[in-house]
Amino acid sequence: MKKLWIDLRDWDKGLATSALEASADAVIVEPPNDAEIKKLGLIKTVGSSGDLELGSDVHEIEITDKAAETRALELSRSGIVIVSASDWIVIPLENLVSQSPNIFARVHSVDDARMALEVLERGVAGVVLAPSSHNQIHEIAELVRSSGDHVNLVEAEIVTVKQLGSGDRVCVDTCTNMSIGEGMLVGNSSGGMLLMHSESVENPYVEPRPVRVNAGGVHAYILRPAGRTSYLSELRAGDEVLIVDAKGRGQVAHVGRVKVERRPMLLIEARFESTSISLIAQNAETIRLTTPDGRPVSVVQLEPGDKVLGYVETAGRHFGVKVEEAIVER
Repeated sequence: MKKLWIDLRDWDKGLATSALEASADAVIVEPPNDAEIKKLGLIKTVGSSGDLELGSDVHEIEITDKAAETRALELSRSGIVIVSASDWIVIPLENLVSQSPNIFARVHSVDDARMALEVLERGVAGVVLAPSSHNQIHEIAELVRSSGDHVNLVEAEIVTVKQLGSGDRVCVDTCTNMSIGEGMLVGNSSGGMLLMHSESVENPYVEPRPVRVNAGGVHAYILRPAGRTSYLSELRAGDEVLIVDAKGRGQVAHVGRVKVERRPMLLIEARFESTSISLIAQNAETIRLTTPDGRPVSVVQLEPGDKVLGYVETAGRHFGVKVEEAIVER
């Protein structure tokens, strides 16, 4: 996910507090103020004595010519490089982003940040802001959060829904409220997943729990930020998970708790073109998938031919990281 760093070398305690409130990923700060910000809250520091050291872990380069661009690319092979320009020109940033995942851009406005985060439809890894106001920090923080992972969802067709016996299923409770159309991508195989809807739906059986996705069996894969996966059984409090809406827009949430209970289960099988997608989920009317128009649909109401949202990719994972190898998962 994209990062936001706040440059506080021109120290301002009020702006430091805003950086913490906006959930900035790090601050650039020098002694003695690196100790001061640690009194305000826990946050990564970048500086001559920070958690990341300037000139070693992190480099700063002003892009003035092709030689500076080449130097930035060289340094990015061993660490993060913050690039700046007096007046941003898109082409040098495109050249750097196309060749390195470690480029951060120094920005001065929301427009600067938007350009940097969208360049080549991939964007820089992060933006660095020396803030002029509290509002500017929060505006750019919101922009960074909204530029997260995008997932190309597909319309999968239900093939079969089969009642199984009991199994251990996982509820994932997050520190983020979800809305209608939002949930998590889960599947029996990393090559195909279905969008399990959040428990944000009003119903006559239980109170809505918009923080929760009743995700599926303990064995299942869940899609996480940056294209990684985990087994549902591996998730722990504090882990990052990916919330996805019906348009494929992703945002990072943190796990608050993972709840495993033995429940009756269903096997749901779907297909997109030549790809089979399956999931084992709890057999209950409050467990839902997501339709192409973003509506929740109960798993007990699914019938062959119904369309639901899913995700497909070439299967093959090694400790949650996609790899190119011959793997068959059924």
